[in-house]
Parts: sequence; C-alpha cells; structure tokens
Amino acid sequence: MKLDSFESEFFGKLSPGQGAKEFVVKRKRFSIEQIVAVLKQAELGMPVADIIRQVGISEQTFYRWKKQYAGLQSDQVRELKQLQDENTRLKKLVAELSLDKAILQDVASKNWRGPR
Repeated sequence: MKLDSFESEFFGKLSPGQGAKEFVVKRKRFSIEQIVAVLKQAELGMPVADIIRQVGISEQTFYRWKKQYAGLQSDQVRELKQLQDENTRLKKLVAELSLDKAILQDVASKNWRGPR
C-alpha cells in the first residue's frame, strides 16, 4: 500500500505485521531568539492564551520554555545552549574512552601465550 504525499506528511510508514498507520507529528523548531521574544511578550503583560495561539504552541511548551529560559537574555540563552551541547559532546567522549579503557584492561588481563 502506497501513501500519497498528503498522507505521508502526517502519517508514518505502515508498521510491518500490524498494518496500522502511526501518527507522526512534525515538530516546529523555534530559535532561541524567538523563544526569548515570546517570553518577553508574556513579561510585558500579554495574556498567555493569546501568545500561545499566535505562536502555535501548547501551554505546556510555553511553561517549559518559561522554566528553562526565564529571565535570560537571548545571548545568555545562546551561550547556555552552546554549553549544554559541549557538555553532551564531552559526556559521549568520556563514555567512549571509558569503554576503550575497559576493553584494553580486559585484553591486558588475559593470559596471552605467544607463539612457541
């Protein structure tokens, strides 16, 4: 069964064996500057209901942004995001190096007999 372009935009592929469509939600990506601007509107007294309707986000998303970015300027938020990305990269590097170390220790602990 082949999905037309409209259906494929909103639905995922057919699940093998089940034959049911899975609903796929396309995520909108907002820049940090846009998020800060939305939060500034709320700080200036604009009702939250109006803001979320204009921007097209849920109330939950608005309050998650508020919890994460409240009181920060856009340059501070950008720096925070860069630090979070660097932290994630460094955590992955530490995990890879720890795995390499464990493998090397395992190999070194084995009793290897050379060719005789």
